[in-house]
Amino acid sequence: MKKLHLIRHAKSSWRDRAIADIDRPLNQRGLKSCSVMAGQIVKAGCHFEQVFCSPAVRAQTTIEQIAKQLSEKSIEWRIDSALYTFEYEALLNWCQALDESLPEAVVVGHNNAITDFVNWVGDYTIENVPTCGYVQLAFDTTSWRELSADSAEVLSFLKPKMFM
Repeated sequence: MKKLHLIRHAKSSWRDRAIADIDRPLNQRGLKSCSVMAGQIVKAGCHFEQVFCSPAVRAQTTIEQIAKQLSEKSIEWRIDSALYTFEYEALLNWCQALDESLPEAVVVGHNNAITDFVNWVGDYTIENVPTCGYVQLAFDTTSWRELSADSAEVLSFLKPKMFM
């Protein structure tokens, strides 16, 4: 079995429209959502091992803030430029190329890639994975390369509004 933990970056600021998309920071609501969601994601079964993050500032700040809330875990992550995508096909290709020795992976990324990916592989439709939303997927396979349409069970779907 393979498990994938998907976290959409928290709410970002649009205050300065001159900032490039990749450089947008989190706003106050985004920072609060990280604080609220960190423990809930752990309760759902995410151990924060093998964490991969988009290079976007808002994604990196999301995992930094979650890690800050879970200081006893000593969370480490790798930045992967391929995760700065909004297309589910690119996310699927990235997941299919994961090291087969990994039983689980955590991805901090972006919409529409996350929602569309979950809906393509998952066993039910999620209208939208909101900012700082979390989805846990279980695949009944031993190979990441075998990820395909309708191949996952959605084990958990958490939204910040559930806890605020």
